[in-house]
Amino acid sequence: MSSTIIERVTVPGTRRSTAWVVPAIVFVLVASITIYVGSVPLDSSETRSLAPEVIFMSLWQHVQLVVISTVLTIAIGVPLGVLLTRSRTRGVGAVVLAAANAGQAVPSIGVLVLLAMIFGVGFWMAVIALVAYALLPVLRNTMVGIRQVDRALIDAGRGMGMSAREVLFTIELPLAVPVMLAGIRVALILNVGVATLAAFTNAGGLGSIISSGIALNRMPVLIVGSVLTICLALTVDWLAGIAERLLRPRGI
Repeated sequence: MSSTIIERVTVPGTRRSTAWVVPAIVFVLVASITIYVGSVPLDSSETRSLAPEVIFMSLWQHVQLVVISTVLTIAIGVPLGVLLTRSRTRGVGAVVLAAANAGQAVPSIGVLVLLAMIFGVGFWMAVIALVAYALLPVLRNTMVGIRQVDRALIDAGRGMGMSAREVLFTIELPLAVPVMLAGIRVALILNVGVATLAAFTNAGGLGSIISSGIALNRMPVLIVGSVLTICLALTVDWLAGIAERLLRPRGI
């Protein structure tokens, strides 16, 4: 008895790319809510809340909140994470991470309200709250990424005459980049979601459309604000995934 075995061989580069899936989903969602809003009768309050200039302004405010808070989070979290992995400060690392974990356990609306009571309301207060809430993933992943570097590689660098600074920038950070980028991506998505609550502190964003829909009991307004937030989160995650692949050092 003879049998024929057919092997399916995948040639590199022949697999269809799936990078178009997320943009296609976003396009379908935006097209769907556009058709939905155009097909239902809107009263005067709904028309004002869903005016193009209002939507674009809210979207721009949301993007500003996310971008500025994420940049500040990276600027604080990465250097602090690196500092806490040095031999002189390793003992402090556990304390800082415990404090950051405790802060992460606090509901995001609680952080916003607390900071609003201390600093007042407005755009920059919301940015401070977003930075405080998203700092943990960046800080933790920076520390984990550097700590997981093989000690033999560090010793080899030292044996070649590298200084501690050269070892950090030539060996440790490049090898820690994938883990660090994953933490930054998580922080970015967290900021997109939490930024919707900034509307309650007069900071604008897509949350203002959602809160208007809730306050006015207008379903079209609520649906548009929610779907746009979903679309923004999907788009940001897609762009972050592309950046993560491009910034990953070759060979890792």
